[in-house]
Formats: sequence, C-alpha cells, structure tokens
Amino acid sequence: MTALHSALDVTGPEYAANREAMLAKLAELDAEHAKALAGGGEKYAARHRARGRLLARERVELLLDADTPFLELSPLAAWGSDHTVGASLVTGIGVVEGVECLITANDPTVRGGASNPWTLKKALRANEIARANRLPCINLVESGGADLPSQKEVFIPGGALFKDLTRLSEAGIPTIAVVFGNSTAGGAYVPGMSDHVIMVDRGAKVFLGGPPLVRMATGEEAGDEELGGADMHARVSGLADHFAVDEPDALRQARRVVARLDWRKANPAPDPATVRPPRYDEEELLGVVPGDLKVPFDPREVIARIVDDSDFDEFKPRYGPSLTTGWAALHGHPVGILANARGVLFSQESQKATQFIQLANQRDIPLLFLHNTTGYMVGREYEQGGIIKHGAMMINAVSNSKVPHLSVLMGASYGAGHYGMCGRAYDPRFLFAWPSAKAAVMGPQQLAGVLSIVMRESAAAKGRPYDEEGDAALRAAVERQIEAESLPLFLSGRLYDDGVIDPRDTRTVLGICLSAVHTAPVAGARGGYGVFRM
Repeated sequence: MTALHSALDVTGPEYAANREAMLAKLAELDAEHAKALAGGGEKYAARHRARGRLLARERVELLLDADTPFLELSPLAAWGSDHTVGASLVTGIGVVEGVECLITANDPTVRGGASNPWTLKKALRANEIARANRLPCINLVESGGADLPSQKEVFIPGGALFKDLTRLSEAGIPTIAVVFGNSTAGGAYVPGMSDHVIMVDRGAKVFLGGPPLVRMATGEEAGDEELGGADMHARVSGLADHFAVDEPDALRQARRVVARLDWRKANPAPDPATVRPPRYDEEELLGVVPGDLKVPFDPREVIARIVDDSDFDEFKPRYGPSLTTGWAALHGHPVGILANARGVLFSQESQKATQFIQLANQRDIPLLFLHNTTGYMVGREYEQGGIIKHGAMMINAVSNSKVPHLSVLMGASYGAGHYGMCGRAYDPRFLFAWPSAKAAVMGPQQLAGVLSIVMRESAAAKGRPYDEEGDAALRAAVERQIEAESLPLFLSGRLYDDGVIDPRDTRTVLGICLSAVHTAPVAGARGGYGVFRM
C-alpha cells in the first residue's frame, strides 16, 4: 500500500485563510449559477408554466433515472456578454435507463429558446463530447431558431449542428429529439436529422416555414397544426416516430427509446463495492490552495483527497520535482496523474512528463492533469540547456497521446505551461476549473512589466523622455484587464472550460467523466508521435 500521508494542518492560520478565500469565491460562483438557473426570469417562467409546460431543467429531471447525478456542463456560458448567462441552453451528462447520455435542453424562457452565438458554441461543445465519448445524445427541443439580431454570427457556423447530428448517427451513436414546442426553420432539421423523434400533441411545431412565411411565399393559408403539428407529423409526413399526449408522456417515451437501444459501454464499469473512498475529508480541499497563487502548495494534498483510498504510486519522485506524476485509481478507474508542484516547468519536468505520457499510452490509462503552473522556465541558463526542445517534447507527447485526458485548473495556468498541461486547445475530453484558478499568457504583473520595458526601451532608442506617470497608469490598466480576463468566470463564459466547480465536488465530477469516457474504447498511441527533439 502506498497511501499518501497528508501534512496539511487544518487547524493552522494559513489553512483558515485559504478556506475563507475559497468560500468567498464560491459565494460569488453560486450567485452567477443562480442567474443561469433563473433563465429568462420569474415573469417568463410563470408565463411558460401557465401554458402547462415544464421548464428546461424540470424536463431533464423527469428524463433522468431517479436519484442519479446530472453533471451540468458550461452553465456559465455567455457570462460577461450581452446574452443571458447559460446561453438559453442546458447541457450535461446524465443516466437514462442505466445509460449515460449527453442531454441538451433549450430554455424557452430566454427569448423563446432562440440560439445566440454562445448557444451555438455550447451546443457544438456538447456534440463534441457526445462524439468523443460515444454517448447517446438526447435533445429536448423548444426553440424559435436563430436569434435574429445575432444571425450573422449564428447562421453560417450553425450548420455544423446538423452536420454533427448526421455524423453522430453515421458513427452509430444514437440521437433522439423530443420536441415540446417550436422547432422551426433551420431548427426543424434537429428532429429531421435525429434517429428517433418524439413530438408532443398541441405543443410541437415543426416546419421549415410557419404560417406568415408560407402566406408571403406562396399565398397559401395554413395553420400551425396542419403545417407542423405532432398529429400531422405522426399521421401524414412520418417525421414523428412517437406521438406523446403531453410532456411527461414524451419524456416517458424517450426513456423507453433509450431502454431499447441495447447500448453497452465499451469498458465495463468497476464494481462500486470494491472502491474505497479517500482517507482524507474532501471538505479539506477548501483550504489547500492559497488565496495568493504566488504561494506554492503541494498537489499531493489534492491527490490524497480525490483518489481511491488516497493510494498513489509516484513516478520519478526525485527527478523533476516541480511536476508530480504517478498512478492511482478514481472511482475504480485507473488514472495517470500529472500535477504541478512548484509552478515552473523545467527541462527535467518536461522529460519526465513525456516518458510518463508514453507509459500511460502503452497501458491504455487515461491521464488527469492538475494545473498550477506559471509556464516553462526562462533565462540564459535554461535556454542554453534546451528548455524549448524539452518543452516541445512534452507538448508533442500531450498532442499525440490517444488516451482520454481530463484537466482541472486549480491555481495558475499560464503561458505554454497551459498547453503542456493539456489546456483547452489540446482537446481534453473534459476541462474544469476551481474558483481559485487563473489562465492567461502570463501573470498580470509580468505582462504589464514586459509592456513597460518594451515601451521604455523604445523611447530610449528614439531619444525621447519617458512618461513615468503614463507608464504607471498603463501598467495599472493592463494589470486590471489581464486580471479580469484570467478569472474563471470570464474564461468559463467563453467556454474555455466545461464548468467552474466546487473543489469538494472534484472527485465526483471526475468520476462521472471517467465513467463517460469508458463508454468509448480507451486505447493509447503506439508510437504515433511526431519527431522528438532530443
């Protein structure tokens, strides 16, 4: 047994200060999540209910198996934009008839569920997750199509949504559309391109052109029901495979469709009875990360509180100590873990990571990246020592690794270190952030300082006096901008992660993700890397 020993002093002042700072960030996060849950607000929710209809999350809840979790994805999409937080769409992973599914639900309380640019990005990310992990995809549809004022940003890239549906089907991944209300114009192709379609009587309206457009285009007078009602599509056009008398009936039928899929995971799930929880309380994760990210912390304290039985076999513990690597299990699933220990990545850490990633691929073991890095080390000694080529080796290994990658941003994630630790651009299956995380090209003070030096040298080269007051004002402005743009709410709003999570939920979230990735085959690269510069 190689159980980790915790050195965290949960009674000390440092722990108390860290915990207080994290709780403050969580309170801010809860307030932003509440905005997403509110959708279009009380007025529009009441109007929707008055029509005898369920809200988006109520539909999801009735669809899911009782007492099973729902991992909502990208709940803060559109944060900081002109659009409602949540982007008028709910997406996530849940269990339906024992099958893990990717679920999307339009929120009709926000502009009738119309799609704005952030809705589109969120929906495309959901499709990407479904495809990579071979998760059946259930769309709970009620949308008026594109949000017309932003159509220039939605129409052309929006075609990818329909392409995705056909490619999911081609890959043998089931797609199910449950239509509760409007599914008009281009939106009609969601049920049109799904494998299974359920429509609600007197609710579903599925047509390429509604009554006003038909009147303008052809002069024909036709009502909603004869153009696109559930009864017409079930009896006449054949677009509806199943006719539902009301919304609960539609969700019941959706569950029956999933039950008849005979869908099986590529890798059997571990026996829960054999899984031991960590030896340390997950509540203690609140006090691990310092409020000041310049202060280092030991990632083993995090690992000890998320992996099974706190059991961790470290790889090369004396070599490249700024990066902790090793083997563990999480909810019964084997994982290889790479965690930043002291922020900076040196040549040794890069070489160590490269070898470790290759080993994980040989053994078909998913990788978990725990971020707290300021990037690769700079300076004459390190440049001459080959930091570029060694960092490139690590990034090459991450880029061409074929096992599933999961990433969690705990602290800093700056510069090329964000890339080497499998940031968003390197296609991790899932990426989450803690409220304490920050990600940017570099820290705010460093970036402002670099700009100051460049401008100062430019003024000197031209023989001009340097404006010290202007420099101070510029540095302050740049620091404020970079600080704001590096915070998790800002990044999550742009879908650079799949959600900002409470540290105490990390083990549960990763467990759901690992279960999902094992729905698809898990196989590593066998020598399929680019040229390593030695």
